[in-house]
Amino acid sequence: MNRAFRTVAIVVAAMSLAACGGKGGAASKGATTTQKEAERVKVLTLEKERIAKSLELSTTLEGYETMNVSPSITGHIEHIYVEVGSRVQRGAMLVRMDQTQLNTTRINLASTKTEFERVKALKESGSISEQVYDQTKAGYDQLVETERFQEQNTFVKAQFGGVISAKNYEDGEMYTGAPILTLTQINRLKAIINIPESYFPLVKQGMKVSVESDIYPGETFPATVEIVYPTIDAASHTFQAKLNIPNTSEKIRPGMYVRTRLAVGEVDAIVVPYQSVLKLTGSNDRYVFVVDEAEGTTARRVPVTLGQRFDDRIEIIPIEADALKAGDRLVVTGQARLVDGATLEIVE
Repeated sequence: MNRAFRTVAIVVAAMSLAACGGKGGAASKGATTTQKEAERVKVLTLEKERIAKSLELSTTLEGYETMNVSPSITGHIEHIYVEVGSRVQRGAMLVRMDQTQLNTTRINLASTKTEFERVKALKESGSISEQVYDQTKAGYDQLVETERFQEQNTFVKAQFGGVISAKNYEDGEMYTGAPILTLTQINRLKAIINIPESYFPLVKQGMKVSVESDIYPGETFPATVEIVYPTIDAASHTFQAKLNIPNTSEKIRPGMYVRTRLAVGEVDAIVVPYQSVLKLTGSNDRYVFVVDEAEGTTARRVPVTLGQRFDDRIEIIPIEADALKAGDRLVVTGQARLVDGATLEIVE
C-alpha cells in the first residue's frame, strides 16, 4: 500500500515539474526572442558647407644650396682656409690642394703655346699644311682646358655665400674622396612637402605658404611653391612640391622640423563636431555612426579620415566616396556605446 502511494506521488510530482518546466521554457524562450533594448542617441543632419581649405604638412628644412667640397683631383690637402661656422662670400677661397699636377700642366702648356705660335706663323706664310696646324692647335686647346680644370680643383672656391657646416680633414691629410667641407646656404632655405594626390589640381607654382616652428610660437615665415613635381608616387599616392623660403633673419635653420600651411582655395566639405568621431583602439583608424533606416532605425559604421579642424569641429572624408552624403543623420551623442547594426532610439 505504501509502495503504491509512493509511486502515485512520484508520478504526480513529475507531472508538476514537467508543467513548471514547460512554463519556464516558454518564458525563457520568450526572453530570448525579446529584442535588445534600443540605444538612446542624439543625431545631427549632415550638410555640406563651403570652407577655406588649407593643408598642414610637416617637413624638414634644408639649405637652398649645399656644396660638398670634393675636388676632382687626388693628393694631399695643402691648406683649408675655413672652420666649421665660418661665413664665406661667393668666390672666397676654401681649400688649396697639392699643386704638383697643376704646375706640370702649366709647364707643358707654356711649351705647347710657344710651339703653337710658331706653327701659326708658318701657316700664315703657307709653309705648313692645314693638318699640321689643326693638330698643334688641338693639343694646345686641350692643355688650356686641362689647366683650367686643374686650377679650379686645386684652388677650390665657394660657389655661393653661406656657412661652413662640416669639415672632415685637416691640413696635410691625404684627400680620399669624402667631402673636405660642406658649405650650406642659410639665408635662403628650401623644403620638400608630400601632398595627397587629391589636391594635385589645386596646387600651383607661385602659391603662398606659411611655415611655423614650435621654437617660435605664434610666428610664421612666408614661403612660395617653387616647383610642383609632375608625377604621383604610386605607393603613397602623394606628389611633391618644393618650397622656397627666404630667411634673411636666419632665425630658422636647415634641419629644423616645421609645419607648413598651404591654402588651396574653397571646397564643399562635411564638417562635424569633433567628439562625434571615434578612434579604433590600437590604431589610428577613425569612424562615425550614422542612422540607417533601410531596415528599421539602426546604426551604420562609416570609416573616415580627418581633414581640416575648425576649433571644436572637424572635416571628415569617408573612405568610400558615397558612404556619407548631405541629409544623412550623424550620431553625435551616445555613439561610444554603439556597434554596427545596433538598434537606435533617437531623442531630441
